[in-house]
Amino acid sequence: MAADPDATPHPIAQRTDDSRATESGTVLRLPVWVLATAAAGVIAAALIALALLGGNSLPERNGPPVEELAVERTVLSPGAIELTVRNTGPDPVQIAQVFVNDAYVDVAAGTDPINRLDATTVQLDYPWQDGQPYLVSLLTSSGVVIEHEIPAAVATPDPADAVGLMALLGTYVGIIPIALGMMVLPLLRRVGPTAVRVLLALTIGLLAFLAIDASIEAIELSGRSGGAFGGPALVVLGAGLAFLALTAVDRILRSRTKRAGSEAETGLRLAVMIAIGIGLHNLGEGLAIGSAYAVGELALGAFLVIGFALHNTTEGIAIVAPLAKHRPTLVQLIGLGLLAGGPAILGAMLGAAVDNSELSAFLLGVGVGAIAQVIVQIAPAMRTRSGQVLNPATIGGIAAGVLIMYVTGLLVTA
Repeated sequence: MAADPDATPHPIAQRTDDSRATESGTVLRLPVWVLATAAAGVIAAALIALALLGGNSLPERNGPPVEELAVERTVLSPGAIELTVRNTGPDPVQIAQVFVNDAYVDVAAGTDPINRLDATTVQLDYPWQDGQPYLVSLLTSSGVVIEHEIPAAVATPDPADAVGLMALLGTYVGIIPIALGMMVLPLLRRVGPTAVRVLLALTIGLLAFLAIDASIEAIELSGRSGGAFGGPALVVLGAGLAFLALTAVDRILRSRTKRAGSEAETGLRLAVMIAIGIGLHNLGEGLAIGSAYAVGELALGAFLVIGFALHNTTEGIAIVAPLAKHRPTLVQLIGLGLLAGGPAILGAMLGAAVDNSELSAFLLGVGVGAIAQVIVQIAPAMRTRSGQVLNPATIGGIAAGVLIMYVTGLLVTA
C-alpha cells in the first residue's frame, strides 16, 4: 500500500528527523560577552599597531616646538609668589627664566620640563606689595614668553581658616534667601488656576535667566583655563551629563508618582526637580564666590549679602510654585530648602580651597544642564484645558521672571 504524501508524520518520527538535522548541521553559539571581549581585543590590537607603525611612517613636524602654558592658580604669601602652571600644548615645555614687572627673579622650583597636560608649581622669591599690580613673564627654553597678570596682589587666605567663613557666607546667600522666598506659599494657595500657571511661567523665566547667565560665566571661565581639558567643551559636557542624570531622576520620581496616584505627589515631584536644578546652580554660584574670595576679588559686606538675598529669594518662590494647591509637610519644605540652598555652602568651601577655572566651568555647566531639564519638566504644567501653553498671561510671566532676575542680579557684586 502506497504511503500518502500529504499525511502528517508521526510525532516520534518527526522528532527523530529534527534531531538528525540538528546533529548534521550543529551551529556553535558563543556567549555575547565572549564576542564582545574578542571584538574589543581586536580593535585594541589594531589601534596599538596603528600607533606604533603609523607614527614611525609619518614625517616629523616642521618648525619650532609649540609651547603653551596656562596659569591655573596663583598663591601669594609674604615674600613669595607661587604659580600652578599646566602644559596645554603638544610639546614639552621647560621654564628657563621668570621676570616680574621686567625684573629677573629667583625660581625656587618648577624648572623641570613639563610634559603635555602635566602641571607643576613655580615658586618665585619676590617681595610683592599688597594691592600692587604685577606682570609675571615666563621665559621658556626656546625663547617663548608666556605672561600672567596679577591685577592687585593680595595674600591668599588659608583654606582651613576660610571654612567657617565660607559656610556662613553660603548660608547667607543660599539657604536663608531661599527659605524667605518659600514663605510665600500660604499666599500662593489662595490664587486661582490661571495665577498658578502664571507663577509657573514666572519660574521658567527665572530659571531661563539663571541658565543663560551661568552659561556666559562658564564660557568665560573656561577661556581662562587655557583649554587643557576642553575649554568650552567642559561646559557642554557638564550640561549634558546633568541633563541626562536629572532625566533619569525624573523618571524614577514619575514612576513613584504614578503608583501613588496623587496630584499632590505630582506637585511635590516638580518642586523636588526645581530644588535640585537650583541647588546645582547654587553649587556653581558658591564655587564662584569661594574662588573670588581666594584671590581677593570678593567684596565682603552687607551689600553683598543683601544683593544675593534679593537675587536668590526669587528662587524660593520658584520652588513652592508647583505646591500652590497642595499642603506639604514642614519636613518636606525644609528638605526642599536645604536641597536648593545647601550646595551654595559646599561650593563656597570648594572654591576657596581649590580655585580652579576648569572645575568652576564644569560645575556651572552642570547647573545649566540641570536648569534646562527642569524647564522641560515645568512647561507642560502651564498647559490650559484647551492645550495651550503660551498665552498672553504665561508669556508675561516668563518675561517678568527674566526681568526680576536681571534687576536683582545688578545688586550682586560677586
